Amino acid sequence: MLQINHIRQNTALVKEKLAIKHFSNIDIIDDIINNDEKLRKVKVETESLQAAMNIASKEIGALMSKGEKVAAEQKKVEVAEHKSTLQQLNNQLNEIEKQLHEDLIKLPNLPHTSVPKGKTPDENENIKEAGEKPILSANAVPHWDLIKQYDLVDFEIGAKLTGSGFPLYKGKGAKLQRALIQYFLDYNIAAGYTEYLPPHMVNEASAYGTGQLPDKEGQMYHITTDNLYLIPTAEVPITNIYRDEIVKETDLPIKMTAYTPCFRREAGSFGSDVRGLNRVHQFDKVEIVQLVHPENSYPVLDEMVIHVENYYNL
Repeated sequence: MLQINHIRQNTALVKEKLAIKHFSNIDIIDDIINNDEKLRKVKVETESLQAAMNIASKEIGALMSKGEKVAAEQKKVEVAEHKSTLQQLNNQLNEIEKQLHEDLIKLPNLPHTSVPKGKTPDENENIKEAGEKPILSANAVPHWDLIKQYDLVDFEIGAKLTGSGFPLYKGKGAKLQRALIQYFLDYNIAAGYTEYLPPHMVNEASAYGTGQLPDKEGQMYHITTDNLYLIPTAEVPITNIYRDEIVKETDLPIKMTAYTPCFRREAGSFGSDVRGLNRVHQFDKVEIVQLVHPENSYPVLDEMVIHVENYYNL
């Protein structure tokens, strides 16, 4: 979540960066700044009033010890009025803080300076290519036909058991899936990653912690009775391990890996290019996550890319 101080000090830049991401509600930045100013003002009033109450309370004790009961009672009335006003101010503070938080969590992270402007894939910059694109023969068989031919995955029974987008792996297909998961985990562990086996459901705070909520709520499976969410990726629970914690710089980097099934309600449109095991609602994934000092984030990202590329070079 963007910090309010950063927004205040870099308002024009924040708006410019959000425009690059085509964020539609740029005016929310002005609302955030206005509410932050209101919050500061009400906090000053609250603190001043609390200080006045403390002074008046001490004066009551002093007056009572002197036997000046009438003056003490007048002070008590004054304190009671202060308490009533203070309650109103606290209610106002709570409302402003709530609105400010609701607005802040709607903001996406700002793009890096290297991110180009554009709306369509044609405006993307090709940063890197690896390997050679295969040239398929005229009689090449797509994977959805191969898995049926070798009886590896059954979409029909998966749909019978649950619904469309929930494949049933069987025989060598199930064994291959299990073997690949084990291979990737072992490879990550050998590179210094600690393995985790996290819960497959998270609470609302965790979903907000990694940005799935509020804007991706419709893409997650929500267990309404318990207000829990099936995870869309292992990144959500393992990143939230350190939510609301201050990590010592000497403990960095923290390298984590985890396998989980992943659940996503959005499956996209089913065209000829997204058939078979593309765009399913449940799939398996092995995740790697590193917590590092911000100054090292891009070198470590490059390191992680090389690590993943080497999966296939062993």
